[in-house]
Amino acid sequence: MPKLKTHKGAAKRFKKTATGKVKRSHSFLRHILTSKDKKRKRKLGGNVLVSEADTPKVKRMIPY
Repeated sequence: MPKLKTHKGAAKRFKKTATGKVKRSHSFLRHILTSKDKKRKRKLGGNVLVSEADTPKVKRMIPY
């Protein structure tokens, strides 16, 4: 059986936790920040877990 290849685009966007869950960062924090309030920008700065529906697909893209 050949090795599985990692999807490099996904590898840059997602990280696996020690328990096997998948983390991601928020979007909307790159530019046009003056129109967004501080609370919104602060919340967007943190990481969150990928939704349950999308987790299997992401895990296939980052097998290692």
